[in-house]
Amino acid sequence: MRIAGVVRTAAAAAACSVVLTSCGGSGGDDEGEAAHSAQGGGRGAARTDADPERIPDVGDRLQSRIPKSARQVVAVYGEGKDSAKATVVLYTKVGAAWKKTRGWPAHNGKKGWTPDHREGDKRSPVGVFTLSDAGGVLADPGARLPYTRTAALQAPHYWPKTHWHDFDYVVAIDYNRVKGTPPNDPTRPQGQSKGGSIWLHMDHGSGTSGCVSLSKSGMEYLLRTLDPKLRPVVVMGDKAALKS
Repeated sequence: MRIAGVVRTAAAAAACSVVLTSCGGSGGDDEGEAAHSAQGGGRGAARTDADPERIPDVGDRLQSRIPKSARQVVAVYGEGKDSAKATVVLYTKVGAAWKKTRGWPAHNGKKGWTPDHREGDKRSPVGVFTLSDAGGVLADPGARLPYTRTAALQAPHYWPKTHWHDFDYVVAIDYNRVKGTPPNDPTRPQGQSKGGSIWLHMDHGSGTSGCVSLSKSGMEYLLRTLDPKLRPVVVMGDKAALKS
């Protein structure tokens, strides 16, 4: 393991291919829709909200689950319950106020969202989750989270070529996983049927098997910016679920 710059050994990151399949595997049925330009993506000024001490467009139910210690929030705004399109926005807490840092077009599970994610349902889980570990096929770009570089994350080449670089960079979402381990650690404390290996990873232009994907530049920015000292979390779901 490494903290703030020391890379874990590849030997510690070995895991079976089922982990990759559960996260990004297409099973050959993705046709690669063009990357979309989602509302709120790109750089820009902070969003105006009635209450700057809240994450915009997130209702009381999920807002209350954001730890008071968190000073970085990655918000994933899905377009609809059954849509694979989303927008990722990074917010940073300055004093008592949340400020938009940057945003990107993104994709989520190809069948949309669910509050009860299960293995193989092709939907992303709705909720608030911590972000503890990162990794990828490529060398550490300067990540602040513990970063594991390993060829074990390479997407199989029997997947469509558009998917081969999905896991060049990965941030593990702490859904049914053990914190402090490489992203592809296959351990699922709540059982295999509940699914797992839900990551932020690089986009291939269409929906995923449950992960959230965005551009390479977006992943590099997140890796260089998400800081364990700021207790980063992700709040994610379709817009209606987020507001409920």
